[in-house]
Amino acid sequence: MRTLDASTCYQALLARAPRFDGVFFVGVATTGVYCRPVCSARTPRSDRCTFYRTAAEAERAGFRACLRCRPELAPGSAPVDSVPRLVATAVSRIEAGFLNEASIEELAHELGVTSRHLRRAMEAELGVSPVELAQSRRLALAKQLLQDTALPVAQVAFASGFQSVRRFNSLFQTRFGRPPSALRRAGAAVPPSRSLVLRLDYRPPLDWDTLLSFLRGRAIPGVEHVSESEYRRTVRLGGKTGWLIVRHARQRPALLAEISLSLAEVLMPVASQLRELFDLDAQPAVIAECLQRDDLLAGLVQARPGLRVPGAFDSFEMTVRAILGQQVSVQGATTLSGRLAARFGEPLDSPFPEPTLLFPSAETLAAASEQDVAALGLPAARARSLLAVARALAGGSLKLDRHADVEPVMAALDALPGIGSWTVNYVAMRALHWPDAFPAGDLGIRKALGGLAAKAASERAEAWRPWRAYAAMHLWTSLSNGADR
Repeated sequence: MRTLDASTCYQALLARAPRFDGVFFVGVATTGVYCRPVCSARTPRSDRCTFYRTAAEAERAGFRACLRCRPELAPGSAPVDSVPRLVATAVSRIEAGFLNEASIEELAHELGVTSRHLRRAMEAELGVSPVELAQSRRLALAKQLLQDTALPVAQVAFASGFQSVRRFNSLFQTRFGRPPSALRRAGAAVPPSRSLVLRLDYRPPLDWDTLLSFLRGRAIPGVEHVSESEYRRTVRLGGKTGWLIVRHARQRPALLAEISLSLAEVLMPVASQLRELFDLDAQPAVIAECLQRDDLLAGLVQARPGLRVPGAFDSFEMTVRAILGQQVSVQGATTLSGRLAARFGEPLDSPFPEPTLLFPSAETLAAASEQDVAALGLPAARARSLLAVARALAGGSLKLDRHADVEPVMAALDALPGIGSWTVNYVAMRALHWPDAFPAGDLGIRKALGGLAAKAASERAEAWRPWRAYAAMHLWTSLSNGADR
């Protein structure tokens, strides 16, 4: 396991530097509590501080989570942060709730290693086992729900991924030194409602207006609705359906996600997918430091601090939208995606005029005929591409898994008919959340680079690794008419 430099960490703690929020945690020997580096409590002396890379590691050392800075809300790590890919992928899946229903052996099998190798890799890199990390994430979500919602304690337990209320109560008592009900009594009263609200913290800055604008132009009619201040969508996940609304918090660097109670049992994956949709685990200072070395990008980065790469809540939905966007305008692709949702989607009982449709599953679209899909107004070749992706996903030969090794997924996608380099890189950039994807052949990117050919644009972008997707966003937003894709 790589060690943290205590002197650097302590200086960051003294400065309460947001760029280190979630990068490390500090355990304070005199209180037995661990905190985020941005905690507003009085800074302890350096000889009383021990630094940990993860909350789970601090908990393993016997520290309890601070009730003031709330470590459970700290942003996480980006996919290319300096941890081995196996560990990064395992962490992503665990944080999305994989071990809530499955075993370590099943997770290891998915990752192509033995369970022993996975345990050893995580212990060596993070200082905790897969089970300890999973327990830490469940308890973190439970603590958040107890403090911020009116869900009954039993429902909090199940919403956090616990299979037993007794096990939840016991583990919570051990970890926090008090029962769950005591934490609920200590928090502010939250009236019951049709929904619950999750707070999703990020490292500032975040260009919220540009993020919403990008999503607004690509919102699928009936499935998504984006106003000047909020994002709404319907959700089908883990056999549950519902809706959610995301707004920006007014007084802190966080988004507030209002989620229908029908999705309470899948909160962990919902929260994970929202973090990727809005790119909340990015480290903007690190990205800016790299891109600003380029004379062309330096001014763009300064003009748009905190620009993020919009991800995808649903990878299949995003991939369909990308294929529909081939060789047509953004508005044209939006119109086609709305027709597809209306034709093959399912209605959802929603408290809003829109959205009211669930996007069709891969299985539903795979069962359609080429004529049915082409009738939406598509060329026959485009219809065949959509069906090829849907059938490959439904049949298991393609997995658009945002936690998977990205290169094999890109290669499998590229092998399908009608899927070229632009689509593969755009899907990798958004659906697979790969920060180094770069659609070099995109007309907008080439235009922003002064009319370079695709090969020359790709060569120009080598200096921007591993953040080429962020460079692409800056180039798109530099155009007077916004991003072309």
